[in-house]
Amino acid sequence: MLSRLMSGSERSLDREFSCTVRLLDDSEYTCTVQRDAKGQWLFEQVCQHLNLLEKDYFGIRFVDPEKQRHWLEFSKAITKQMRSQPPYTMCLRVKFYPPDPATLKEEITRYLVFLQIKRDLYHGRLLCKSSDAATLAAFILQAEIGDYDPGKHPEGYSSKFQFFPKHSERLERRIAEIHKSELIGQSPETAEMNFLRKAQTLETYGVDPHPSKDVSGNAAFLSFTPFGFVVLQGNRRIHFLKWNEVTKLKFEGKTFHIYATHQEDQKIILTYFATTPEACKHLWKCGVENQAFYQFEKSSQVRTVSSSNLFFKGSRFRYSGKVAKEVMEQSAKIRREPPEIHRSGLVPSRSCPSITHGPRQSSVPRTRRRAVHISIMEGLESLRDSGHSTPVRSGSDGNSFLHSYRNQAEGGNRTRMAEFSEDSYSPSDSVLPTPVSNDPSDQAQVRNLQNTYLNKT
Repeated sequence: MLSRLMSGSERSLDREFSCTVRLLDDSEYTCTVQRDAKGQWLFEQVCQHLNLLEKDYFGIRFVDPEKQRHWLEFSKAITKQMRSQPPYTMCLRVKFYPPDPATLKEEITRYLVFLQIKRDLYHGRLLCKSSDAATLAAFILQAEIGDYDPGKHPEGYSSKFQFFPKHSERLERRIAEIHKSELIGQSPETAEMNFLRKAQTLETYGVDPHPSKDVSGNAAFLSFTPFGFVVLQGNRRIHFLKWNEVTKLKFEGKTFHIYATHQEDQKIILTYFATTPEACKHLWKCGVENQAFYQFEKSSQVRTVSSSNLFFKGSRFRYSGKVAKEVMEQSAKIRREPPEIHRSGLVPSRSCPSITHGPRQSSVPRTRRRAVHISIMEGLESLRDSGHSTPVRSGSDGNSFLHSYRNQAEGGNRTRMAEFSEDSYSPSDSVLPTPVSNDPSDQAQVRNLQNTYLNKT
């Protein structure tokens, strides 16, 4: 009898498992998942937890035991995508960046996109010239601590906050100057909206970098943005192809090819080499999904694509979600009282790089939780997986959003060799590994990685 009860209990455990999703504010959502549940079910649970309706811009990312990142496929069973045993830890991230985040319908959506962009800035993915960086940081400062108050903000106060992978004293002074003199009276909502508007004009907005090498062995970062395919090398954008110019994406082993028809029907092929065959496949799938999302008018136009010219060889894949135009049309129909949003916390302090924290606590679902505090330690933990607020409500509808998107897509190719920063592009999430663990020995390893990373920057 006891053996039958035990075997029944074991069967029950086999039928379900625990899954934790780390949200953009570094809180966590934990739930029990049936073994045959598909990725769509988990994503819907997270969106319901966040009270998020404009959800198609987001995705769930996880990391396999070989440290390779993946996007959870919603049409497949979760367990069939995992290469390790449960419990699983994943992360909610922006998967498709809105061409103009300031015109999103709901402020909860804009807030989550703001968290992602702020995270991109902190991790070095949103790299820009120092003048732009100072403006972005000043907007964050205004949103977090309000107007400058000499009684509360002593000399050098901006140096206590970590906005970027590295700071200079000159940059810190400029951040404080802008905050003191140019942003007085801006509410958190206004400062955050201005942050979004500024960020989306930058060359590296929406860049989720894929490390690679060109045919000469030079390091490069490939990425897919709302406006097309970009290649970043050093401090320049050396290639930019609009989505309507890209005719085919192909990979074989570690080799990635992008075929395009450029000005005056000029056909070009760009070839790059990923770090591993798995990384190359991930790069290809990201490209297929981004092109489908931004280029097509209807999801019914999306077709299954092959990674090879031969039908019987290579991988086959099809993007299965809504496309950007459909998302905007659906957003325009939203009619509800906006969810209440609360702000709390500050950006992390770089004056205390040795801060450590206890084990992460699984979050009880709290729809309006908006904690923003991220310590240096937590920031590095977030890096191993690879960021607020309430913008003002926009009177723009979906049509103006689409108009903005098309204008930028047509005018985005300003220069073929655009210099976007004084520094070389080297996002920190390509330096640090991505496993997730609460084991003390792993925490010690993270501290060693932190020291290495700080020395490199």
